[in-house]
Amino acid sequence: MFGLLWLLTRLPFAVQMHAGRVIGRLALRLAGRRRRIAAVNLGLCFPEMDAADRRRLLDDHFRSLGHGVVETALCWWGRDADLRARYQLLGERHLHSARARGRGVILLSAHFTTLELGGRLLARTHPFHVLYRRHKNPLFEAVMQRARQRRFQSAIGRDNMRALLRRLRENQVVWYAPDQNHGADHCVFAPFFDVPAATLTTTSRLARLSGAAVVPFFQLRLPGTRGYVLVLCPALEDFPGADPQRDAARINRLIEAVVREMPEQYLWVHRRFKTRPPGEPSPYG
Repeated sequence: MFGLLWLLTRLPFAVQMHAGRVIGRLALRLAGRRRRIAAVNLGLCFPEMDAADRRRLLDDHFRSLGHGVVETALCWWGRDADLRARYQLLGERHLHSARARGRGVILLSAHFTTLELGGRLLARTHPFHVLYRRHKNPLFEAVMQRARQRRFQSAIGRDNMRALLRRLRENQVVWYAPDQNHGADHCVFAPFFDVPAATLTTTSRLARLSGAAVVPFFQLRLPGTRGYVLVLCPALEDFPGADPQRDAARINRLIEAVVREMPEQYLWVHRRFKTRPPGEPSPYG
């Protein structure tokens, strides 16, 4: 599989995007469990849609997932010369302003299917450290770790808060995406698409301990072979606040607003609502 993905990175971009669509169609048919999870998530988050619209969105999402597989390969093995003209970066001044404060920067992102490649593209001109979760498969973990060490300044395990804080106190930039379900520890329930979601309070805690600015960072895949747009937003004002739950709700609203702009590109196959408030059953059965 890794060999085939590497070969894809040596083909023309149009061929890569076509391969992504094929992978997405296959995944829609073969990945029954993930298809069911995505369908549940879309039903919870878009109750105003009729069944046909949600089905189209599900199809579009799996096409986006297929593109994401190819884009991950491009992040790991893509040639810099091939990627240079594939994107535009907006809001660069916001990152410069945040760095000028001298307290480090948390790049606040979310799990879109473009996540890996978006990070690689930004790191071309603005190096940063990445916070990541170790993969259970040893081979996948080895390949991913080697690629991230090569493409980014360092890859920091999500449990290594000491190293993360050290980087921020050195006025460096650390990428962090807090929008997945990691159980009840260090979480509060905050609305995400009006559904209570277990949401990490780590962003608030890191910003409070380090004084770092929090700069939202998102990526958009354009139609066809037009490439990508990377967007750096102004640093969050009055963050963190006095209440971690309000901070968590604020971050969820921010991510939700971006998801609504490109819903097919969000990672719906993740069990975002697995952890429920006491007495409430999991929607995934």
